[in-house]
Amino acid sequence: MSEDDQNQRMAQLEARIAAAKQAQAPKPRADEHYSQANLAWRMVIELVAGLGIGFGIGYGLDRLFGTLPILLVLFTLLGFAAGVKTMIRSAREIQEQKLADEAGRDDERG
Repeated sequence: MSEDDQNQRMAQLEARIAAAKQAQAPKPRADEHYSQANLAWRMVIELVAGLGIGFGIGYGLDRLFGTLPILLVLFTLLGFAAGVKTMIRSAREIQEQKLADEAGRDDERG
């Protein structure tokens, strides 16, 4: 065998190996940007952050003014409401994104 023939066969073999590796490579999960666990943790963190901030503000104001824990309760409830509102906004954003992705896939098929 000549040197050129061996180089050509080697290049063909490398191309076949690369194609086989590419075919066996795991496909990226492009259609699912966030896993469900990530979404759940995001919503829990938003709710807890709202509660924590409201609690902190209420406690600080109660200590500053020397009042009963009425401001603590009030701001904790307001923090809870803000956390729920943020969770709903996040859920709506995720739902709109999934609907847009499905519409895009339907357009590609149609």
